[in-house]
Amino acid sequence: MKHLNIMLVCGEPSGDLLGAQLMAGLKALAGDRIGFCGVGGAAMAREGLKSLYPLDATAVMGLREVVPAIPRILRHVRIAVNFALETRPDVVVVIDSPDFTHRVARGIRKRDPSIRTVDYVAPQVWASRPYRARAMARYFDLVLALLPFEPAFFEKYGLKTVFVGHPAVERRVRMSGGEVLRAELGIGADAPVLALLPGSRSNEIRFMLPPFRETVEILARRVPGLVTLLPTVPHVAARVRAGTQGWPTPLHIIESEAEKYRAFDAATAALAASGTVTTELALARTPLVAAYRLGWLTYRLMNPLITVRHMTLVDILLDRMAVPEFYQGGARPEAMADALVPLLTDARARAAQIADLDEATHLLGKDDESPSLRAAQALLEFVLHDRVPVGHS
Repeated sequence: MKHLNIMLVCGEPSGDLLGAQLMAGLKALAGDRIGFCGVGGAAMAREGLKSLYPLDATAVMGLREVVPAIPRILRHVRIAVNFALETRPDVVVVIDSPDFTHRVARGIRKRDPSIRTVDYVAPQVWASRPYRARAMARYFDLVLALLPFEPAFFEKYGLKTVFVGHPAVERRVRMSGGEVLRAELGIGADAPVLALLPGSRSNEIRFMLPPFRETVEILARRVPGLVTLLPTVPHVAARVRAGTQGWPTPLHIIESEAEKYRAFDAATAALAASGTVTTELALARTPLVAAYRLGWLTYRLMNPLITVRHMTLVDILLDRMAVPEFYQGGARPEAMADALVPLLTDARARAAQIADLDEATHLLGKDDESPSLRAAQALLEFVLHDRVPVGHS
């Protein structure tokens, strides 16, 4: 096999983790016959990527955050596009964050259509504005899909797609050590523990931490001995610490990724902002409640475009409400507390949801070959032979 130069572009921490896992899969299959360039964060750097600029330059969401950042985002789009044109990699793989990464793919396709582009983690256009799939077919050559129903959807629009499974399933082996963490933090083995995940973006902390705090205040009165674990990420940790002064229960803020997974294992239940973390909690078999709030203008613009009944991936896969969901005005502390109390106090309620979580994560490829290896294999087959492996669909 010839030496390949693969350009990877992600826009936020969740994409950085997926990119790192893809890089590890590619190295496992191709060894030193492959080189990487592009845009990533700390996880991708550990796999050998030297990023063109820091990842936090593009990790924004919501109109109030995005609008002021548009000049910076467009500048970084130009940097990535120009780099691709100058170096002409064998393929450009953009990962998640479509508001940023798809601009890169469009810019490359417009100026040099011979450079092949691949989308890893397609936007959920089947949930909102499905017409975007037709536009994607004009600037992507292949989609590496995380969800089993996506190939049939995208191929209706002429976009070659392969289901590779959800890479989050590979993190399942790291979701252990909860008993040790409890002992280290002085938390009793039988104490009810709530994992609180308000998000990894500044905007999410601003919208989600206050109602989550009110929810914990209610739970503290209804669940004796409750302890809160709050995993966060370094770039919003200061904001989290400022917003948790005088917390109503014993609180442990956790910044390391490894400790986050131990916290999932230690938790009796979780309250999480909807996103990748809800899938990770499902894989950790941690019963959860999901919630999300957007700025009012963002919500007014987006809500009429949503075409799915559920927002949490577990519920979408199962086509029923296995994980309680609370969105926008419905994300009221009293309602969230009511949904959490059984998960914190009733073993039968926890067991029932865990069975649903297991069913959903099986559909994500939990019991199959490593998704990152499947994605790496599909990518190599496409780059080298313009095909996807037999058995992928």
